Amino acid sequence: MAALADPVTIAKVEIRVLRAPIAVPVRTSFGTMHDRPAVIVRLEDAQGNHGWGEVWCNFPSCGAEHRARLVETAVAPHILGKTFASPTEAFDEMTRRVEVLALQADEPGPLAQAVAGVDIALWDMAARKAGRPLHALLGTAGMTVMPAYASGINHPGVAETIARSRNEGYRTFKIKIGFGEARDMENLGSALGALEPGETLAVDSNQAWSLPQALEMVKRIGDLPLLWLEEPLRCDSPAQAWLQLAAACPLPLAGGENIRSTTAFAAAASGPVFGVIQPDVCKWGGLTRCREVAEAALAAGKRYCPHYLGGGIGLMASAHLLAAVGGDGMLEVDCNANPLREMLATPYPLLRDGKITLSDAPGLGVEPDLETLKPFQVAHLVCA
Repeated sequence: MAALADPVTIAKVEIRVLRAPIAVPVRTSFGTMHDRPAVIVRLEDAQGNHGWGEVWCNFPSCGAEHRARLVETAVAPHILGKTFASPTEAFDEMTRRVEVLALQADEPGPLAQAVAGVDIALWDMAARKAGRPLHALLGTAGMTVMPAYASGINHPGVAETIARSRNEGYRTFKIKIGFGEARDMENLGSALGALEPGETLAVDSNQAWSLPQALEMVKRIGDLPLLWLEEPLRCDSPAQAWLQLAAACPLPLAGGENIRSTTAFAAAASGPVFGVIQPDVCKWGGLTRCREVAEAALAAGKRYCPHYLGGGIGLMASAHLLAAVGGDGMLEVDCNANPLREMLATPYPLLRDGKITLSDAPGLGVEPDLETLKPFQVAHLVCA
């Protein structure tokens, strides 16, 4: 495990809640986003060094404010004034401290998200102090030029969104399905018809189907030229249901954004169900545990593609982890309007011909543009 340049004592934790209005809602099979939220965390040590992290907060609609308070009240008190030799040591301490609270409050997910955001900030700080890009602390693959795909494409205007994303530099696209068979087949037809030679398409149903529905849809789409079918069942579906679907589906199954334990990820990596493993560094495990998941997935011959649909800090953390472990995975980039993507990751990396290039600047290589972000800030919490 990577160590800090020297032991670090956390002197300050800052949490900002941001909400950016959008003209077009972002739709999924289970809910709609009417604005783009973000919870960002800034850690500072006793010497003034700092690091940035991001906490997953897309759902429910009040999720951002809730996650921010969890960082403030449930996580920050366990790291303030404490000295840690590595981000991994801090992650283990935070996790241990909130375990019983997660059971008592029945909030294992939100608390894991709060810990994950702080973990990312610790790794960013460690890399900045070492004067190295974050991926160099996380692994040795050095894959700083990586394929990226445009995600979050949904109705209306599937073909138009693909054309716009192509003009922005993407060559691979993922559309959301799970809105009913007729609409799904119409959207799939529009998407496949919009592709140009050499371009590829994946689909995500966001846990929309029962097993009978998924088996029926697989009959309709199994022979289509798709990269993968993502989250066709609820993540808590019985193992036998997943096995039955995998046996019936010619397409690789993808999942992981809603898995939140080392044991469950180990089973996903070693088992026959998933061909594509997709942990989300802001939703569970941070960089500390998701690095282990990525390495295990690659060792098992699976494809590691980090899941991500949020602000720019989490996106850069995902990119650095993919760069660190390598493989044939792609970086997920939300194609929907979100000012918090670019403003939280300045300078925003270049995308050209379907590939994104990371800089060799220390840490995440980006800084939030806090001055420009002021109109979107709805809360600023400081723990010191």
